[in-house]
Amino acid sequence: MDGSRKRLWPVLRTLATPAAALAVAIALVPSSAPAGSPGALTPVSVTYNNGGGKTVKGSFLSYNDFHGAIDPPTGSSGLITGVPAGGVEYLATSLKKLRAEAKAEGRGRSITVGAGDLIGASPLVSAAFHDEPTIELMDEVGLDISSVGNHEFDEGVSELIRLNRGGCHPVDGCQDGDGFAGARFTYLAANTVYKKSGLPILPPVEVRLVDGVPVGFVGMTLEGTPGIVNPAGIKDVSFLDEVETANKWGGLLRAFGVKSLVLLLHEGGQQNSPPATPVLSDCANFSGPVVDIVKGLRPEFGLVVSGHTHRYYTCALPNSGGAQTVVTSAGSNGTLITDIDYSLDKRTGRFAEIVARNVIVENGIKNADGTWQTDPAGAPVRNPALVDPAAKRIADKYRAAVAPIANRVVGSITATISRDVGANQESPLGDVIADAQLAYTQANGAQIALMNPGGIRAALPYDSQTGGEAPGQITYGEAFTVQPFNNLVVTQTFTGAQLKDVLEQQFVGFGGQTSQRVLQVSAGLTYSFTSTAAAGSRVSALALNGVPIDPAATYRVTTNDFLANGGDGFTNLTLGADRTTAPGFDVDALVTYLGANSPVAPGTAGRITRLG
Repeated sequence: MDGSRKRLWPVLRTLATPAAALAVAIALVPSSAPAGSPGALTPVSVTYNNGGGKTVKGSFLSYNDFHGAIDPPTGSSGLITGVPAGGVEYLATSLKKLRAEAKAEGRGRSITVGAGDLIGASPLVSAAFHDEPTIELMDEVGLDISSVGNHEFDEGVSELIRLNRGGCHPVDGCQDGDGFAGARFTYLAANTVYKKSGLPILPPVEVRLVDGVPVGFVGMTLEGTPGIVNPAGIKDVSFLDEVETANKWGGLLRAFGVKSLVLLLHEGGQQNSPPATPVLSDCANFSGPVVDIVKGLRPEFGLVVSGHTHRYYTCALPNSGGAQTVVTSAGSNGTLITDIDYSLDKRTGRFAEIVARNVIVENGIKNADGTWQTDPAGAPVRNPALVDPAAKRIADKYRAAVAPIANRVVGSITATISRDVGANQESPLGDVIADAQLAYTQANGAQIALMNPGGIRAALPYDSQTGGEAPGQITYGEAFTVQPFNNLVVTQTFTGAQLKDVLEQQFVGFGGQTSQRVLQVSAGLTYSFTSTAAAGSRVSALALNGVPIDPAATYRVTTNDFLANGGDGFTNLTLGADRTTAPGFDVDALVTYLGANSPVAPGTAGRITRLG
């Protein structure tokens, strides 16, 4: 963050009204370079009838849900329609290429924007340093503005603000030895406000000038963020309605003469079949929360850069005025960039045209027959000609620092252990993780362990060789990729009746639950569920080691602290007594289990029975 922005927000926070704050913000933000002529045809194109005045042209480049993916994603996650993709040094190259193309077309300096989850749920190379490497690399690749996402709050509001402003971690210090300056790009958080003051924790808006025409950006995460992050880190803030917040700040921008608006929104949607395989820049059978959000937006919002769902699309969806708003998403993990060309009417200050397409961040070497080169293990061969040297230097510094930790072999498995759930919503890896947490907390009297499926971020691969290990061996880095949140492992006492309520709260309509989330269970706990039954009566035949759970008896139940604090809507898990906390983190439970029980076989995924 440059000096003017560091001075701006403390001043802005002291002002009495949002309008006064906005006036200062517009006065201080830097402007972009002039823009020029149109680019190539793209799959989504919206033209607005603004009276046919003189136009100026510009370029946005966007991505979302980077999740600290400094290294190219492996397996199917690193293939976009069969093309090897991702990796920060390749992202930098692709961005530079698209910027050069825009400049050659007369569009001036491209504005590069993000839609949240740049950090959090990150691989070890970033997470081991509290995601400082990713912030540093986002500056290096030229990010200008991003909304926050739910994962920006994984370590709480105070840590997000530190990452934004700079300074050493309060516990671990500056681990790389060269300090941490914070983000030069602007994080926006319009709908995350302090409960006491009602003011946003970070700037709500940013304004850039394109050949003298102002373009306004409003950035926010989804209103549902409190249900999917650890409540302990966000207890002092509220997350406001997306439409109301966007229109509030959009209206203020409009009052100050900013009539072309972009919403950077960490919420999204998805293409649905048919077709069986969605096209990168299509909008086939589209659905999701972003549809209704766009329906409520002021018509000045010509563009919504979205995220959260990890899907790719470019859409034109109706806003509150009946006009079309362009809505985009670039998948996840830096594998795609959305290339957005636009023009502005100089007389009205409104968008005249917006066109968008998704571009793959290629990192492979193509054979003459159109296939991609692979090594003997079947992994894509990376193309050295596509590497950005400056981004690689930064990434290599952190890769070297984390390698001794990441490549340490911690155990072995007999076959790939999948996180994919069956019809009963249970997964082989869910079984293993629940068993690991039960074993880790038996000294605290644990009898049962429960694991949230959303906290299982990857499979345990049998044949991956990330650090030169033998097939079947698991490294610490691979284990961390499965559980990257550094949650604490806690054990609490519940009655049998309370345990039944916890399991009933897996289903919509009970205890305020809004999404079905079936917990993974440890060995010995069995039950059946009927999803079509009435709320509160869906769980049956609940037993521990074959003995029916006694509603009046007490049981020691282990979860991570995300769940114990009410995450994922499990408010009944906050009602336990005699809470104890195990040493270390949830990943340590998994690592310990792998080391003590190798080789570990996939779980049977047969502890839960679905009746309907």
